[in-house]
Amino acid sequence: MPGQMTRQINRQISRQAAEALAVEALGFLAADEERLSRFLALSGIDPANIREAAADPGFFPSVLEYLASDEQLLLVFASNAGRDPGDVNKALIQISSHSSDIP
Repeated sequence: MPGQMTRQINRQISRQAAEALAVEALGFLAADEERLSRFLALSGIDPANIREAAADPGFFPSVLEYLASDEQLLLVFASNAGRDPGDVNKALIQISSHSSDIP
């Protein structure tokens, strides 16, 4: 079924696009104090250390996981960003597969 394989490949997202989406998602969370506070509280990140935390390979997957775990928040993000909500899961898969390769 070559046609099916081609469609699956076309639905994937590049690593660069996945990282850009994760940065966009973080910006979305940071644009609203309540959203950001909730993310920081659940992730255990101190607001003063967010830049340091962002350097960790697991940080951006955690941003996308958080967004994907709250359907209402995901839909608001997707609507505001003009994106398909499924792009968040595609980006999460792409970033997670690469972050697990980093020692």
